[in-house]
This record gives sequence, C-alpha cells and structure tokens, in this order.
Amino acid sequence: MTMCRKRPHPETGGRRPLLRCLPLAILVAALALALAGGLHHQLTLDALARHHDRITGLIQTHPLAAIAGFCLVYAVSVAISLPGAALLSLAAGVFFGVPLGLAIVLVAATAGAVTVFLAARGALRPLMLRHAGAKLCRMEAGFRRNAASYLLFLRLMPVFPFFLVNVAPALFGMRLLPYAAVTLIGIVPGALVYVSLGAGLGQVIAEGRVPDLADLMTVEIMAGLSGLAVLALLPALVSHVKARRAARRRP
Repeated sequence: MTMCRKRPHPETGGRRPLLRCLPLAILVAALALALAGGLHHQLTLDALARHHDRITGLIQTHPLAAIAGFCLVYAVSVAISLPGAALLSLAAGVFFGVPLGLAIVLVAATAGAVTVFLAARGALRPLMLRHAGAKLCRMEAGFRRNAASYLLFLRLMPVFPFFLVNVAPALFGMRLLPYAAVTLIGIVPGALVYVSLGAGLGQVIAEGRVPDLADLMTVEIMAGLSGLAVLALLPALVSHVKARRAARRRP
C-alpha cells in the first residue's frame, strides 16, 4: 500500500492528530531541555576521564542496575538525537568490555531508533499521506521494493545523520519488524568499532589521560564502513537492473 491512495490509511485512522503528534513532541521537548541544560557538553572524552573512577565503582557495586541505567541513558540519547551520543559507544567499551558493551549498545541503540521511528510514523507520515505528489509516490514505491537494502546502506554509511536514517523509513512506510531487524544488523559494524576502541582506551582513561576522539576514527575505518554500505546496496542494484531488462523485453 502506498501513500498515494486517497482513502484513509490504516496508520492514520481513528487517532486524533494531536495524539499522533504527542510522542514526537515529547522527544523534541526532551531534546530541547537536554540542550538547554548542557547535557551534550558532558558527552566528551574529558568528562569520561573525570568520572571514570566513580562510574567504575558504581558498576562494581551495582552491576545490574548500572547496566540497566546505561542502556536507558543510551536509548534516550538516541531517541532524542542528542549530539555526541556516539561517545556512549566508546564508554560502553571502556566500562563493560567488548562482548557485553557491544550487546548493550546494540539493544539500546535499536530501542532508541525504534522509538524515533514510531514517533515519526505517527506524527509525520500522515502529513505526507495527505500532501504526497507523484514524484514522492515514485520514491516511496522504489524504497519499499528494496527497503531492507536501502536502510542497511544508510545504517552502514557513516556520513548520514542517525536521526534522518531513523525517520526516512517511517515516512516511506517501512514496517516495524523489518526496520528493527535491519537496524540491529546495520549498526553492528560501527558499534563494534566504537566499543572496541573504547575497550582499548580503558587503561589510558583510567590513568587520567584524555585521547582525541577525532584521531580514533581513522580513514581506514571510515573507508571500511563505507565499503560495507556499498555492498548493502547490491541487492537493490540487481533488482533495478532486472526490472530494466524486463521492461526492455516487453513489446
């Protein structure tokens, strides 16, 4: 079903516009409060080094509560698109190591992304359903044919903002379960890079030294993630080539 149909869409029926917009409004308000309070300025390697001993002690004293709290903070940071949230992936490696840290990041990041997806689908997609033009309809049709490949490409390519990658599939009508599954798969390479770097920096930060975050993401790492992103587009490219060939064979 595309958003070009004139009849009411099942995603919009029965819910009042204000109620549909409420979740997204809450996320936007939370982001505004976080920025006003300067929380994004705390997501730095310097802050991580300053609070390292206290956080480590908390994890050792209350491990389960610390893991749950870290997951919640990470998920909320992703859901409200707080700048600098990538540092939390490094922190997961510093405090929990690679296996556990990676699991925490994957669960929390996916939960946050799903939250944004649902909020955007409820608030923004109905607007597109009412105002969609022919070009937008064609874009949606193309996206839905290879939604998983396109989303995986967007997840793997490190240049696309995480917030936009969360919102675009919602606007184009991607279903929740495929979105969550592809999101979980797509963030594995980047999360593994950050968590591994964080684990390697644990001793450096414990000694009070502050590494430069800009030096961590090397050209080689960026190139590797970009290569994976290009591979993710291959199924969509093959499908497009087959469709073009089939169209040429028609009388």
